[in-house]
Amino acid sequence: MAIDYELTAPSAHHTPDGHFKNPWPDSAPPGFRAVLRMLRESRMTARTPTPPRGSFSTTTPNIEQPRMDIASAAATWMGHSTILLQVGGLNILTDPMWSERSFPVQWIGPRRVMPPPIPLAELPPLDVILLSHSHYDHLDKPTVKWLATHHPTATWVVPLRLGGYLRGWGVRDLVELDWWQCADVRGMEVTATPARHFSARRMGDRNRTLWCGFACAVAGRRIWFAGDTAAHPEFRAIGERGGPFDLVLVPIGAYDPRWFMHVVHMDPEEAVHAYEELCAAHPVAPPPLMLGIHWGTFRLTSEPMDEPPRRARLRWRERGLAEEQLWIARFGETRRW
Repeated sequence: MAIDYELTAPSAHHTPDGHFKNPWPDSAPPGFRAVLRMLRESRMTARTPTPPRGSFSTTTPNIEQPRMDIASAAATWMGHSTILLQVGGLNILTDPMWSERSFPVQWIGPRRVMPPPIPLAELPPLDVILLSHSHYDHLDKPTVKWLATHHPTATWVVPLRLGGYLRGWGVRDLVELDWWQCADVRGMEVTATPARHFSARRMGDRNRTLWCGFACAVAGRRIWFAGDTAAHPEFRAIGERGGPFDLVLVPIGAYDPRWFMHVVHMDPEEAVHAYEELCAAHPVAPPPLMLGIHWGTFRLTSEPMDEPPRRARLRWRERGLAEEQLWIARFGETRRW
């Protein structure tokens, strides 16, 4: 598979010690003291209770087995940042997360409010798996190991230096990309796009692996998976270089308190602005469908868990955007596009 190693600013997000950083002002991730402050404030401030398990709307996924025909395309939201894309005759899965808890162990840590819509064994044969970064709610070791065993021919596309984890868990076919690098994977062009986030999985490995989104082009369709990101100034450039998009997968949840989370995750208003920037790059092209992701599955932050869709819809209407282009999916919902 060919890889284009041309970078616009090869050192902007690299540090001299071999780590990575966000290249924009006020982008350092919160440190240990900030975490302690957030925990202290959360104990002193009343917050909306975590809703009971199964609180959000669900539906049965409508997945084509084993593959959809090359002329059709569909997306199925599995919850959080996990989406099954069936496009161009390929089955593509993003940030696969099937564990009960988003934590190193399964007896403590954030627990699912919504279970996966289907068991892993009901997935169609996977061709490509996109992984955005190393955090536990996106890179889930048990899920990776199961997929590596049961879908051994799938190609995993990941940001720089994340491959070390995956190889140790049984992944065989692996492509690592830096920001703006492009690879041909199973006939799909995949470009790693900038994101404002950070990586950490264990003590001492903060920012040793990169984080990114992915712009994909296959069979005349273009998709952008944002991964995990706070607001940053590169959304228009992503639209210019990767678009015009037909479908964009944009996080809308896990954003409060803002003093802590503004450098980690977008809030719904920022997500809508990111969408507008993507569209502005190609003003005469039809606007893409936006699926709001990264909400409703795990209680990670302090906002009410049902708030992200409400705020996203409100901002969408305020901006005069076409109602049918915002997709707030039910868990397990499939849509052709």
